Amino acid sequence: MLWVKAFHIVFVASWFAGLFYLPRIFVNLAMVPPGSDAERERLLVMARKLLRFTTLLAVPALALGLVLWLHWGIGRGAGWMHAKLAVVVLAVGYHHACALVLRKFVSGTNRRSHRWFRWFNELPVLFLVAAVVLVVVKPF
Repeated sequence: MLWVKAFHIVFVASWFAGLFYLPRIFVNLAMVPPGSDAERERLLVMARKLLRFTTLLAVPALALGLVLWLHWGIGRGAGWMHAKLAVVVLAVGYHHACALVLRKFVSGTNRRSHRWFRWFNELPVLFLVAAVVLVVVKPF
């Protein structure tokens, strides 16, 4: 089970690295001046490839997490696990939101500013901190 846990941590860290960087690309996309089509296309290619790669990393992270959850289970006194699962749901929702944002950039319908994306970029940091604290400290 330690191998499963080790690879789960590796894939979660890799998945979150993508979730940290993808919104930074959105910041840059939101700052592209009109008429800079080459720059816009380059950033869109980067964002598409990163989203695809990040999704491929999320799948084993979630699958290995499911294996760990099924092995250890949750029962009385495992409120921390319920909270961590809520954080995982939020992270998956954030990942999905990133895909929707990318579609808006591709279609040219994004209306959000680079400042909004700078704040949007901070959410996965909060998710990761919450998940690590819940797993390590097990506060409830």
